[in-house]
Amino acid sequence: MTAARPHRAAGRGAARPPDTGAAPVPTLVLTRPTTAPPTGRRATERALRLLTVAAVAAAAALLTGHAWLLACAAGPVVLLVLAAAGRSRPTRPAAEAEVGTRRCFEGDTVDVRIELAFDGTAGWIDPAVRLGPGMTLDSATVTGPVVELRLTPHRWGHWPLGTVDVDLYDLGGLTRRTVRVELGDAQVFPSPARSTLTPIPVRLPERLGEHTARQRGEGAEVTGVRPHVWGERQRRIHWPSTTRRGTVQINEFAAERAADTVVVIDALCDFADPVAGTSSLDETLRAAAGIARAYLRSHDRVGVVSIGGTTRWLRPGTGAGYFYRLVESVLEVRRDLGYQVPDIDRLPRPALPPHALLYVLTPLTDQRVLDLLRELAARGNPLVVVEVPTGDPQPLRPGEAGELALRLWHADREAMRFALRSRGIPVVLLEPGEGLDLALAPLLRNRVRGNVR
Repeated sequence: MTAARPHRAAGRGAARPPDTGAAPVPTLVLTRPTTAPPTGRRATERALRLLTVAAVAAAAALLTGHAWLLACAAGPVVLLVLAAAGRSRPTRPAAEAEVGTRRCFEGDTVDVRIELAFDGTAGWIDPAVRLGPGMTLDSATVTGPVVELRLTPHRWGHWPLGTVDVDLYDLGGLTRRTVRVELGDAQVFPSPARSTLTPIPVRLPERLGEHTARQRGEGAEVTGVRPHVWGERQRRIHWPSTTRRGTVQINEFAAERAADTVVVIDALCDFADPVAGTSSLDETLRAAAGIARAYLRSHDRVGVVSIGGTTRWLRPGTGAGYFYRLVESVLEVRRDLGYQVPDIDRLPRPALPPHALLYVLTPLTDQRVLDLLRELAARGNPLVVVEVPTGDPQPLRPGEAGELALRLWHADREAMRFALRSRGIPVVLLEPGEGLDLALAPLLRNRVRGNVR
C-alpha cells in the first residue's frame, strides 16, 4: 500500500524538518519473511514507468523517423541521471528498534519505536510490517526518521513480535533502499479470569495468614468464652458473660492461617468450540491465572503443575512477583500436547505439599485425567475439579443418529462427574461467559475436605 502524501525524512547529511502531513500507511503482511531483504539501491515503480516511457519514445523515433520523439525519451533519462547523483538519496541506512515491554498480558498494547540513521536525504519512508502470530497492528506513524508502531497481542504464549522492512526513497521517488528490523520476541501472559473468592480446606498449615482456622489462636474472630487464667490480658474480658456467671470470662479467638494451593493444569489435549470459537486450553490457562492471583492477594502460597507430554511444576510460593513466575512457567504448555501418560509419583514432594488444596482444571475428555484424579485423591490432599467447557461436538450426519450420539456424549460426561462426586471430589463447571467466582461460590458453603491418611 502506498501513501496518499509522501513523508520526507532527513538523515545525518541534511536537516530537513518533517512534513506535517499524514504518514504512509504501512504494508501489512501476516507471515514471517523467509528471504533476506534486498541490498543496495534499486529502482522504484516510478523509475520503471519513466524508463518504459523513454524506451517507447526512442523506439517510436527510430520506427517513424521523427526526431522530436527523442525529446520525450530524453526527459525521463535526465531525471534518472539527476536522481543518481548528489545527496538527494539516502545512503548507508541503519535502524535500531526499541520495544516498550516484552512481557505483557493478552489485550495489552506494545509500543515499538524504530529510529533510522542514514547519510543524505530521504524523500519519504514506507514501512512494511510482518507481524508474528497472535499480533495485530493498531497504528503506525512516521515522523521524520522515526517509525512508531503500536501492537496488540491477542493470544498467550512466547511469540515473535514480527519484522519491519523500511523502504527509504530518494527525493524524486526513483530509487529506494531497504533496511530490515527484527523486533524480537515477547512473552504474552494469559489474561487472568476475574476471581476474588478463595475457598479453603479443613486443615491449614501452621503459618500465619488471613484465613480463619478451626484451631484457637491469636486471631480477630471470637469463637467463644472461657474462665480467666492468671496472667492473661484484661482487655480480653467478656463483660456480659462475667456479669452473668459471676466469674471472670475471657474471649477465645480463632487462629488465622495461610493456605497452600496448587493449580493442576490438564494440557493433555486442546478442544476448540466451533460455536464460541474458544479453546479449552486457553480458557484453562486464564482460569488458572485467575485462581493464582486471588490466592496470592490473600498472602497464600500458590504452586502450579501442568500435565501433558511434558510435566512442568513450580513449587508453591507467595508474593506479588511470584504470579509472573507462575504464568511464565506454563507458557510452553501448548507445545506439550502428547499421548504420554503422566506419572504423578515422579513429582518431587515440594510440588504437592501435604494438605495443600489442589485445583485440577480439565475439560474432562480424557480417560487419563480420571486416572490422574484417582492418584491425586489417594495422596489425601483436598481436591477440586474445575471443568472447563469444550462445547458440544458437531455430528457428521445430522438427524436421529446425530442426536442420539450427542445424547450419549452428554450422558458419558455426566457419568464422569457422578463418579468423581461419589468419591467426595467436588466438581464445579466453568460456564462460558460466566465469572470464575460464580463457579467457585458453592465451595464456600463448607470447607473442602480431603482423604486424611
